[in-house]
Amino acid sequence: RAYRAAMRRHGLDSEVRVIPGDHTERSGIDTGRLLLAERKRGQALPTAVLAGNDRSAMGLLMALTRAGVEVPRDLSVVGYDDSHLSHLMPVGLTTVRQDAVLMAEYAVRFAVERLEDRARDPREAVLDPKLVVRGTTGPAPEERV
Repeated sequence: RAYRAAMRRHGLDSEVRVIPGDHTERSGIDTGRLLLAERKRGQALPTAVLAGNDRSAMGLLMALTRAGVEVPRDLSVVGYDDSHLSHLMPVGLTTVRQDAVLMAEYAVRFAVERLEDRARDPREAVLDPKLVVRGTTGPAPEERV
């Protein structure tokens, strides 16, 4: 919902497509195969894919590059986590980094507060993510000169 809302705020809601999957390499591979099958039936590849995490982005990259799709020339890929995997590829994965240590600190602090005071209302903390641009993203095909 948050992804769709953000796209709507930027006037890109007509561009949104969410493909269900889990957070595994297999899910990324399956998504890549789906996009490739659609391309064979005449549909264009999307200009970019935001994967649910770096593992699924890696699977997607594997499926696409094995089929001859050039990333980022033909399609940009972005992961989410900035896990150690994003650094292991010959071309680094563009990804979204969240401060996992700070998230854990908040989670533990909020849980302890509620255990100590059961009447306390649940709290949430919103942390700003950081886009880490590496080699799997580029301009959209129509923006290239």
